[in-house]
Amino acid sequence: MTAGMDMAEIAALVGDPGRANMLAAMLDGRAHTATELARLAGIAAPTASGHLGKLQHGGLITVVSQGRHRYFRLASVEVARMLEGIMVVAVGKIDAHARATPRVEPELRRARTCYDHIAGELGVAIADTLVKRGAVELFDDGAAITASGRAFLSAKGFEIESPQGSRRPLCRPCLDWSERRPHLAGTLGAALLEAGLNKGLFHLRQAAARSSCAGKSETY
Repeated sequence: MTAGMDMAEIAALVGDPGRANMLAAMLDGRAHTATELARLAGIAAPTASGHLGKLQHGGLITVVSQGRHRYFRLASVEVARMLEGIMVVAVGKIDAHARATPRVEPELRRARTCYDHIAGELGVAIADTLVKRGAVELFDDGAAITASGRAFLSAKGFEIESPQGSRRPLCRPCLDWSERRPHLAGTLGAALLEAGLNKGLFHLRQAAARSSCAGKSETY
């Protein structure tokens, strides 16, 4: 099978509206039941079950069984990154044809999770702050934590190191689909979200489900 055929198969899996809505719901990084995903996608439970089987077979999601329940989540951060990229392009297409700014719910625009890091206005503001402090440098094709940034983060209780054997970058820019500017992903982005939740800096709750919105996520 050629790379083109592989790409076409993945595109076909993501291209169905029901599957796209379920994948977008899983961008919050949590595991969901089939019933929850059906409700979030606005489709019938049997239809959702069929879609989930195809997504699992295609390697886009994984399933974890616990007791009598089965929970579904995105297979990897690479899948989440792909979905965010598609959403950036999709919202850009809407803007070009319909309006100057995307129609995004205020809570989703203000703050949400993008898989395991902070997105929305809050995520972009955190990235801007770290850049202004000289802790992080952002480039078109990547990002870096500076020496002074490591000292600053260490003083704040963040020892940022990629797990041994991991290909995940310490820090990378992730183009925010609602703000069109980068927030921070990678090991640093995940650590900032985890710390914010553990220290009670963010109030986590489920955003209202909207089958027409590809940006369902957690809000703070």
